[in-house]
Amino acid sequence: MTLTIGDTAPDFEADTTEGRIRFHDWIGDSWAVLFSHPRDFTPVCTTELGYMAKIKPEFDRRNVKIIGLSVDPLDNHAKWSQDIADTQGVAPNYPMIADTDFAVSQAYGMLPPDIAGDPTERTPAQNATLRNVFVVGPDKKIKLLLIYPMTTGRNFDEVLRVIDALQLTATHQVATPAQWRQGDDVIIAGSVSDDEARQIYPDGWQAPRPYLRIVPSPTPRA
Repeated sequence: MTLTIGDTAPDFEADTTEGRIRFHDWIGDSWAVLFSHPRDFTPVCTTELGYMAKIKPEFDRRNVKIIGLSVDPLDNHAKWSQDIADTQGVAPNYPMIADTDFAVSQAYGMLPPDIAGDPTERTPAQNATLRNVFVVGPDKKIKLLLIYPMTTGRNFDEVLRVIDALQLTATHQVATPAQWRQGDDVIIAGSVSDDEARQIYPDGWQAPRPYLRIVPSPTPRA
């Protein structure tokens, strides 16, 4: 199954390092980031899990829950967590899914449906497609999907930037331009007519082209 932006994130039950969860119930009224890893004890993922733990307060501040995934069993997750703490200075402070039956990976289209057997007998290279980031909204719809190669560490500051944009555009009829950061000017959404825009922005807007209407951000810079 191929998932894309706007699809409902598949619900599932799974064992995690913080107990068994049902994904949609776990999200609740929050946003969520689900990010996957080919196997435990992989070098690039070790740095990513540590960095996410360090910046978790930034996700908390945005009402975003974090959850990781690997096909390894829970006891491997516990050992890996200690390695992450030793090498990165902080252990994961969010749940990690033990997707030992590949059910979540397959539901999200990250592994083929015919994969089966002992997950610890598979090499990281065989699971190279488990390098996804899904951002899911409170409506349980996929808002962002990123896929990285095994050799390139993920930029989670960029994920935070996109979440800022997603949360802004979910509550205001605007879009964000290239390189946008919280507090920068925004673009009036194309779905808003000029007459409607005058009601929302009585002070007007900059319009280098009729279709490019620029206004100050509705929210201040953090």
